[in-house]
Amino acid sequence: MSINVCNDRSMASITSLPSGVTGSSLVLISEQTASSSATINFTSGIDSTYKEYIFVGIDLHPASDDTYLVCNFSADSGSNYNVTKTTTHLRVRHDEDGSDGDIGYFNNQDLAQSTSDVRLTFVGNDNDQSTSFKLQLFDPSSTTFVKHFTADGTGNEEADRLYRSIVAGYCNTTSAVNAVQFKFASGNIDSGTFKLYGVS
Repeated sequence: MSINVCNDRSMASITSLPSGVTGSSLVLISEQTASSSATINFTSGIDSTYKEYIFVGIDLHPASDDTYLVCNFSADSGSNYNVTKTTTHLRVRHDEDGSDGDIGYFNNQDLAQSTSDVRLTFVGNDNDQSTSFKLQLFDPSSTTFVKHFTADGTGNEEADRLYRSIVAGYCNTTSAVNAVQFKFASGNIDSGTFKLYGVS
């Protein structure tokens, strides 16, 4: 098989993948718009159709200041969001004025065999502050393996401070996970868009 070498001058001319190379595509399953919403629940469309699902949140604005966007998982179609989880949480921080910044492992954000919510991002509620994220859930319909997930999000708050959070974890159940809930740890979701995709 030949290898195509690309650079910034040749990328625009690529119109198809080489023979034998396939790619994935995203299939939009559902979209929800928050408007003073206590929660956003995806209770359908998460099944054995795809091995990977991606949830995206765009420009999510909280009613309460300095709060976490969180999520949880359900194995009973959304009757209860209490699947046992273990997670790890990394966070990068940088001040807008360049005066301070750091990167660290936040073990106080981790879960260890817990049914608590997963903290995804941190955000303030000034008029221009919001958070956005992507969460990948792998093979949620498996009845053999635990359900791995990763999340990557960004938000700004406090004294014009930017945060990026990276979360990895798994739902410690061999039951199918078939619903996911998003909310802020305190207060409603004032506004924002949530989308669910399947990866074909």
